Amino acid sequence: MASYKQTEYEVLRRRCVALHQQGWKQVAIAQALGLTQGWVSRTLTKYQQQGQAALAWRKPAGATARLSQTQLAQLVEELNKGAEHHGFPGQLWTRPRVNEVIKKLFGVSYDPSQVGRLLKKVEWTRQKPQPKARQQNPERIKQWREERLPELKKSSD
Repeated sequence: MASYKQTEYEVLRRRCVALHQQGWKQVAIAQALGLTQGWVSRTLTKYQQQGQAALAWRKPAGATARLSQTQLAQLVEELNKGAEHHGFPGQLWTRPRVNEVIKKLFGVSYDPSQVGRLLKKVEWTRQKPQPKARQQNPERIKQWREERLPELKKSSD
């Protein structure tokens, strides 16, 4: 069997139908185009059922979503409650943690790489922990550097 690019199959389907309408047999069409007889048969059957629309190239549909839009919205609500609310130490969400919440809530398990895709779909972006605490008081830090730090340096000499 010949190998064709996905986009060339529309041309092949149209040629297949044209040859069939000229009176060619399925076996002869398959041999002429370098395809299997089954492929030719399926193409002609689809054409008889759906007409010209069956010949057009369409991107193949992926797997159906395992979580509905409502469930995704519910997931976001749960994630907004924080990781500690769900029994994890710290506030950092990781893909395995999110996957555990999905399993617990909906009984569906995902590969960690797909959890990232789901998070992107609900517009959750990766967050890096901030290098300093949000509770820091700049005035107290300045005071500590001016008063306490020199004392510590003197005592270490």
